[in-house]
Formats: sequence, structure tokens, C-alpha cells
Amino acid sequence: MDKGVKEQVFNYQDLINLFGQTFSRSENTILVRGEAEPIYLPADRQHRQHRIIFAHGYFASALHEIAHWCLAGKTRRLLEDYGYWYSPDGRDAKQQVEFEQVEIKPQAIEWAFSVACGKNFRVSTDNLNGAPVDVIGFTHNVRQQAIAYIQNGFPPRAQIFIDALVAFYGTAKPTERDFDV
Repeated sequence: MDKGVKEQVFNYQDLINLFGQTFSRSENTILVRGEAEPIYLPADRQHRQHRIIFAHGYFASALHEIAHWCLAGKTRRLLEDYGYWYSPDGRDAKQQVEFEQVEIKPQAIEWAFSVACGKNFRVSTDNLNGAPVDVIGFTHNVRQQAIAYIQNGFPPRAQIFIDALVAFYGTAKPTERDFDV
């Protein structure tokens, strides 16, 4: 989606390290490569730290799951998957609309993270086997939210991570122009 961005290989281990350096002490949270579907698990008797588990070592999955974490409030971060519902692939039209409404903010943050990494971004409607999806409309909504964040400020943890990504990758802070499609 981003114009003029040359795609390079991105290593998920860099995100694990950077996230740990940025948040493991202050937020008692770590980023973990998972082997299955992503999930957020709060600390428990076996694990002293909260865990953001992203799918299969996918860089974009890590950015997406971090974005969800950046939006979750303190109480939600004490619940598995922040206490939210998830309807898997194969959603009907009504379920897809609900899914997209919930996904606009995290995908706008994920897009900003991608810009901060110098990585291309593509919205995810996550419904390959369900009702037809208006990808252009959803992209527009995510873009509008990203621009609103640029103008009014990102959630605090998201801004902290954007700053960390910019410093690590040697990129510029995201601007409205970065969200042109």
C-alpha cells in the first residue's frame, strides 16, 4: 500500500527484542513467537509476565498483535485475549461489518508501525471463506483513523513503540502522506 517503500526482509526477532527493551519492565509484558493462532495471555501462576503471542513468526502478525495490546486498557490486559470475541474466517456480512469496526483502530496503529519500520502494509479483512468484503472501503476507514491518530495523537504505548521503531530502523515518524493509497 505504501508508495515508494522498498520491501526488505524483516526479522521478527528484532521486534521481540525491541518490544522487550521497551515494555518488559514497565508493563511486565513480552512478545512471543507462536506456532498457532495469535493470542494474548495475562500473567498467571506459571508465567510471571503477560504474553503477546503472534502467529507463526510472521512480522506483520507481531505488529498487529502489538497494536491490539496498545489499545487495551489496564483491566482488559488482565483478561485472555483482552476479553474480546473473535469470529473466525467464514463470517457472514453482519459479522464482517462488526469485525471491521473493531479492527479499524488496531489496523491504523499497525499501519503506523509498518511505516515506522519502512515496511509495506496491507489491511487484513481476515475473511477468505465468508461474505464478500469491501477492501477499498475498509482501507479508507483504516486510513482515516491513521490520519486522525497523526493529527490528534496515538495511544501512549503505541506512540512509545512507534518512536522505538523509528529509532531502530532509522526511519522518519509517520506523517499523513505515509497513508496515501
